[in-house]
Amino acid sequence: MKDPYGVILGTVVTERSTDLQDGQNKYTFKVHSKATKVDIRRAVETIFPNVQVRSVNTIKVHGKLRRVRQQPGYTADWKKAVVTLRPGDSINFA
Repeated sequence: MKDPYGVILGTVVTERSTDLQDGQNKYTFKVHSKATKVDIRRAVETIFPNVQVRSVNTIKVHGKLRRVRQQPGYTADWKKAVVTLRPGDSINFA
């Protein structure tokens, strides 16, 4: 994983991830399924140069059963990372 934009695929915007940003200085990203914690740390620090990552927690999210036109199927599996920044650092997505 060399390209930081290939590691970080997007942000996860949910009510819980917003609460983590405000209260605990944690940011949630959708990441490449083969990315390691070291890859994610380097990618975040490269894309956002004014922040320093304190820790990275990763979670594999399994696809859910859905029906499309009465045919059962699954959504894709994906991986997310919860990145904790050092106190005083923040990421502005605007």
